[in-house]
Amino acid sequence: MDLEQAAAVFGEVRPRLFGIAYRMLGSASEAEDLVQDVWLKWQTADRGSVTNPAAYLATAVTRLAINTMQSARVRRETYVGPWLPEPVDTSADPTLGAERNEALEFAVLLILERLSPTERAAYILREAFDYPYWQIAEIIGSTETATRQLVSRARKRIQAERHNPVTGQEQRELLSAFVTAARSGDLAALEQLLAEDAISYSDGGGVVRASRFPVVGMERVAKYHKAFADRFWVDADVELATANGQAIAILRRDGVPFALLGVTASAAGIEQVLWQMNPAKLAAFENPGN
Repeated sequence: MDLEQAAAVFGEVRPRLFGIAYRMLGSASEAEDLVQDVWLKWQTADRGSVTNPAAYLATAVTRLAINTMQSARVRRETYVGPWLPEPVDTSADPTLGAERNEALEFAVLLILERLSPTERAAYILREAFDYPYWQIAEIIGSTETATRQLVSRARKRIQAERHNPVTGQEQRELLSAFVTAARSGDLAALEQLLAEDAISYSDGGGVVRASRFPVVGMERVAKYHKAFADRFWVDADVELATANGQAIAILRRDGVPFALLGVTASAAGIEQVLWQMNPAKLAAFENPGN
């Protein structure tokens, strides 16, 4: 296989490689770096001995991601304030190369952060990409029985913490209502929208001013958003868009995004308010209409 053929093969599976890497790391920029590393490895590999290039490349990116997760966790321990996943624009590529739109939503990515890297990889390969258990076992260097157990544990943890999420349309309506209430500082409306144990996270990365601790509880979250309503929303243009397969609100001033707002909700109301304000994580939404 010459380099031109190698590039064609790689280009065909690249969306899937990025989809795996992003779900593993929760960072589009780190996922791109990982995919680039796999491309460099593919260029120098003994490609003639590779019988299944797609499987070879998926294995390479998954193992690199597992290794990278170790250092990523160390960095997040020193991260200033809450760490939230970097949003990705799924309007152009709704499934990021996956057969199923799984393990993309912010709430799921946050739960996956608490799994071991191997457990996370097994869950992603099974639920998002429908790999058979025997192949996942080969990729992560485990047995099929152990792999089934890893996926089962991950499923149970996610199901236990997701609290029967609302439909996409309901989530979009709750987000829109929250934007209206937060922008006007309507305390009663905010409290009505929030679940009793609601939590608000703000990721400023130490670069912009943002709460360095999660705000917990319906009353506190409502009062927190009311407190900065008269200044935070000044001259802000708000656009409802899609990121990570769910509705989000992009806040811009003079065409430049300064915040991305997402919510996760169940029948009890909005459970998580997610403010992404780290400029380095807003690159995908710099152009209006994304």
